[in-house]
Amino acid sequence: SQKQPKTFAFDECFNSLDPSKPDFDGQEQVFNNVGKDILDNAFQGYNACIFAYGQTGSGKSYTMMGSSKGNSQGVIPRLCNALFERIAEKTSPSWQAKVEVSYMEIYNEKVHDLLDPTTSSKHGLKVREHTVLGPYVDGLSQLAVSSYKEIDSLMVEGNKSRTVASTNMNNESSRSHAVFTVILTQTLTDVQSGVSGEKVSKMSLVDLAGSERAVKTGAVGERLKEGSNINRSLTTLGLVISKLADKASSKSNKDKFVPYRDSTLTWLLKDNLGGNSKTVMVATISPAADNYEETLSTLRYADRAKRIVNHAVVNEDPNARIIRELRAEVDALKEMLKHAAQPDVLNEKLSENEKLMKEMSLTWEEKLFKTGQTQEDRRHALEKLGVSVSGIKVESKYFLVNLNSDPSLNELLVYYLKDSTLVGRDGDIQLSGVGIQPKHCIIDIQNDRVCLVPLEGSRTCVNGVEIHEKTVLRNGDRILWGSNHFFRINCPKSSEDLNSPVPVAFDWTMAQEEVMRADLNNDPIQEAIARLEKQYEEEKQSALKKQRQEYEKHFQQLKNYMSPSTPYMPYDPFKNSNGKTPSTPTVLLKLEKWGQERDEAFKRSLSKLQEDIVRANGLVREANFFAEEMGRETRFSVTLQIPPQNLSPNRRRGAIVSEPAILVKRKDRGNQIWSIEKLNLKLIDMRELYDEVKRDPHQSIMNKSFSDPFYETTESYDLIGVANLFLNVLFHDVVLEYYAPIISQHGETAGRLKIGIQKVSGNLIPGNYESSSESANLVQLKVTIKEAVGLPPASAHFVFCQYTFWGDSDVTVVPPLVNGAEHKGETEDSATFQFENVKEFLVPVNEEFIEHCAEGALSVEIYGQQSLGLGPQWDTEKQKAKARSLADRWSELTRKLELKIEVQELNDAGEYVGVEVQPRLDVGSGGIFQLRQGQQRRIVASV
Repeated sequence: SQKQPKTFAFDECFNSLDPSKPDFDGQEQVFNNVGKDILDNAFQGYNACIFAYGQTGSGKSYTMMGSSKGNSQGVIPRLCNALFERIAEKTSPSWQAKVEVSYMEIYNEKVHDLLDPTTSSKHGLKVREHTVLGPYVDGLSQLAVSSYKEIDSLMVEGNKSRTVASTNMNNESSRSHAVFTVILTQTLTDVQSGVSGEKVSKMSLVDLAGSERAVKTGAVGERLKEGSNINRSLTTLGLVISKLADKASSKSNKDKFVPYRDSTLTWLLKDNLGGNSKTVMVATISPAADNYEETLSTLRYADRAKRIVNHAVVNEDPNARIIRELRAEVDALKEMLKHAAQPDVLNEKLSENEKLMKEMSLTWEEKLFKTGQTQEDRRHALEKLGVSVSGIKVESKYFLVNLNSDPSLNELLVYYLKDSTLVGRDGDIQLSGVGIQPKHCIIDIQNDRVCLVPLEGSRTCVNGVEIHEKTVLRNGDRILWGSNHFFRINCPKSSEDLNSPVPVAFDWTMAQEEVMRADLNNDPIQEAIARLEKQYEEEKQSALKKQRQEYEKHFQQLKNYMSPSTPYMPYDPFKNSNGKTPSTPTVLLKLEKWGQERDEAFKRSLSKLQEDIVRANGLVREANFFAEEMGRETRFSVTLQIPPQNLSPNRRRGAIVSEPAILVKRKDRGNQIWSIEKLNLKLIDMRELYDEVKRDPHQSIMNKSFSDPFYETTESYDLIGVANLFLNVLFHDVVLEYYAPIISQHGETAGRLKIGIQKVSGNLIPGNYESSSESANLVQLKVTIKEAVGLPPASAHFVFCQYTFWGDSDVTVVPPLVNGAEHKGETEDSATFQFENVKEFLVPVNEEFIEHCAEGALSVEIYGQQSLGLGPQWDTEKQKAKARSLADRWSELTRKLELKIEVQELNDAGEYVGVEVQPRLDVGSGGIFQLRQGQQRRIVASV
């Protein structure tokens, strides 16, 4: 449907859709208009920041990093190149500049150093905050560079580390944030007096993760993990931007608290977002219609960010002052340590300050030496994994290149092959992650032939097909090891290959599609999809035949009417056709066009469904691997179900109604259905748990603070089904009340809901909504939900309904009656719940509402808790206990209620942990807690 136009104003607007158009803006225009200002500010001594925000696939990474092909470098490489060009121009006896860089990745709220991966443990680096320096990453390497070539080399090697880490852990790089920081130190010297001063500016260049909405990713109706680490940074970023914008526009801004410390990203960018920095936000958007909501959300974020006012100052000669203050703080801490009751805390603070002072006191020569040493360590670590640090240098050798979904990480790793190369966790080419065995396979080169021998228990695919015996490889063949290690083999040209056609250069997407096609051929769900295709074809042919018959009937009537022998007819069936008569060729063309459009829509939906199934199969394979490795008696499999929005007549026409879901089975427990997105989030916990087990196999993992990621132990509400009440009855002055069938997600009837609707006041006549009186344009409606009957007992432990009425932003939740009417007249295989709920709505009458009433329905979702362990007979004693009133049971409840209050503060890792509360005899409460101004904390109440 047509949306209302929305207007936003920004400083710059770039069109990068079609290079052939005259108004096209390429990478150079973006840098000239955005990057040059950042560079100018840095040379003036100001801190600067640029970050790209937008949904995945909208061009964030391309804008920031660009591509190595042609003139497609992004803002970061162009800015670094221009930086050294300007330094070369300005260098003189009175002015000199030094440049240092750092490169880190934030994934799952953990910080990893991409320039020195040896320092980043599995848990990541700690983020700390200093009173003088502000937030910083403890142990992050800061390397000295003297040319753009060195920066480019560091970026490439940093991306190699990022590729290895993301592939091993199966992390999507599009869901991590990358921060490249450039520190420019300018030394100004008075030649005559010899007095010198320094200006230090920091440029933070940020490539953010994709900002998908939960609705688009299929997380509708799921009570997702609170503050999910994947989305926490972006959610907090949006909140921080919103708070800062409110702070800038409000006069009384003293009480406006900004939650910087709620995520690692916002904590590190604290100065850039709302302090001493000149900051640019690049909002990347997609013009596609189905990305409308994401595009609007991105534009709104950018619009709010534009209202933030920062107060940047020139950073002149800070080092001497900071070192002096750190030295004084170290002396004070040493004195306190002599009389301290808790020496551990002070010792940590002391070592932290001494480390900072040592780093700030390093000379430039020492920094250059440290950079060289780090570079050697990094290259040695990559070589140990079998990765060539020099890239593709020798074309006459056999080698493998990695394939990655992120274009900036694709074909970045090169592995040269020996005469016999062992691949695995302990091999010549070291891989780790899901499905990789200690000895996975062997690649042999003999007489200019490459053979791959898979070893027992290893998953190896060549060109999408899983192999179990020795296989000859050819130039360009794609190899998949485990679940997500994709490679392409490159063989030197022999005399036999000169006459053969050049192989197509396969990228990650094409290699993934090969595996997908092979997986689909062996997938039992394909039988259901084949039935869908057959049913669609039959329905299409039937509809075409019916329409053709109708047109031929009209055409015959027209022939009879136009015939000279036919007497004049007083009724003219073509009176309203404006003198136009249908012709058979036009009719057939319209029919053909309608058929083609319907075919294309169906093929798109089918393709999307198959992609989702393959993605689900990949996640299920990984979850089953973890469950088996850790001895959890849980099995995951893919099934098809109908999402709630597709059980309503209001759904989008032409699309396939089913979607893949995850069936979770555990021995002696009930089955559970998860969404793909829910399993994706659970896999993050599974990977962390698996790492813990691998690190220390003897410790008990059950004593850990995290809950079981393999099964939902808490009672959750499952969708029983959806009941639809059609609204066209509102055009007539009648009361509609009937038992609407409750359709489950498997397309079956799961009971009936007695529901009614009636018009209380107002008119609902098509074409009569254009009225001068505002009250005349309103209609009052009453919705009644009385009872649900015939519900399956296994899911009817506690039942409630919910629906959203037209124009109402809030969800209406309808609970059952409390006083003993939960089960009335139940049988062995059904249950009844009473609601007796009435709610009235006042709705403005407009064209959209009239159309909704004519074609749509009110969709009511019915949820229930799984009642585990119920046999065919209801336990009468339990039912009697349930039937007792709340007043009768109050004495039981008071003995079972326990309330715990916990005060939590952020620790060094940025996580909220409980702190000790001091009990006092003169205070009747559980204890007291002393507040400190500016310290962020949470109070957690658990019942």
